[in-house]
Amino acid sequence: MSTASAGLAKKIGYTNIRVYLDGEPAWSKANLPTYSTNEFIKNGNVVLIDIRPSKKAIAGRIKGAYSVPYDTLENTLDDVPRNAPLVLYGDKEVMDAVVAVRDQEFNFVSLVEGGYQGWVKSGGEIEKGPIFNTEIKWVRKLGKGEVSVADFRKAVAGEEKNTVVVDARTKEEVAELGIFKNTINIPLDEIPSRMNELPKDKKIYVHCSTGARADMAYSELVKHGFDVKFLLLNIKDAECDCEIIKP
Repeated sequence: MSTASAGLAKKIGYTNIRVYLDGEPAWSKANLPTYSTNEFIKNGNVVLIDIRPSKKAIAGRIKGAYSVPYDTLENTLDDVPRNAPLVLYGDKEVMDAVVAVRDQEFNFVSLVEGGYQGWVKSGGEIEKGPIFNTEIKWVRKLGKGEVSVADFRKAVAGEEKNTVVVDARTKEEVAELGIFKNTINIPLDEIPSRMNELPKDKKIYVHCSTGARADMAYSELVKHGFDVKFLLLNIKDAECDCEIIKP
């Protein structure tokens, strides 16, 4: 995605452009921190977790946070979907917590900038007193343009005859990892020149490896009048569970 973004920046006139080629996945794999915006924490479909001791959470916590002390964190997350965006905050052990949940194969793990005190200083809303929401419940809410995993699976299985599924990954990725059944491969950077291959009288579902490039392809196709949705999911996630054809 980073090279495609750099190409777009160049097209609109930027000249001093650099690409961190390995991107956020490599950053996270190296167990370096990422941070959520306050807006995302307040209004996003996230699981906000206070890993401090319970007594600290009772004294004051970010509104809507689950209190899950660090030493109970891993067991508490057993039944939480791995594509749930986790936002953590705590004390000195917070990066250990990030490593632990990434090791449990959670795809999106970030921190509150400055922790609880940083939130308070920024004017964020807090709550105090007894903690009642101890069992974490999270249900994926579809954003604008997203297709549900259930509908995507039906299309890939050939159960939706009025739908075309587009794989926006590179040819190299497809050659290495295979491709879903009933799917055509049009890499993201080829979408503008190959739109004539796509029907406007059918629904189009776009996917890539995680959803980032599919989102970009969706935006491009929408501008040209296509009935399109995209899959925001790591295709290695067990929830996807679609048959793969090896080249």
